Amino acid sequence: MANVVAKTGIKRESGFLYFLDKRGDVSRVRMARGGGRQSKPKPEKVEKAGVTREDGFLYFIDKNGNVCRTKMARRGGAGRKRKTARKRRAAPRKKTARKKARKKTTRKKARKKTTRKKTAKKKSTRKTARKKTVRKKRATGRKKARKKTARRR
Repeated sequence: MANVVAKTGIKRESGFLYFLDKRGDVSRVRMARGGGRQSKPKPEKVEKAGVTREDGFLYFIDKNGNVCRTKMARRGGAGRKRKTARKRRAAPRKKTARKKARKKTTRKKARKKTTRKKTAKKKSTRKTARKKTVRKKRATGRKKARKKTARRR
């Protein structure tokens, strides 16, 4: 339930947004509607109320034009601090299961290594060696060009 802080009795006009400004006075500004970008309108003071705000409360102008306040709906209530969660210790794991798993994997790897055959490397001729160096030079040139364009942006 809201409490009336200051009775102002403002008559509202359509197309305006009424609010409490930093000084605690009632102000209004024209509401933004569609139709592209508009210039930022300056708020105009409607009436002086001189309301001092308190933490944990929401201030607004009601239907009758009075300044009201209500408690903010927050977890744990207004002004309360949340408790920090306690750190839980992880349950110790069994080491025997890990050791058995490691032993099995090492045996499998050892078997696979013995079954592999080595492939013979192909001898590179002069032409293939030249092609490789040309490709490398082109690639480095492209990288440098990309860096230059990135710096310009």
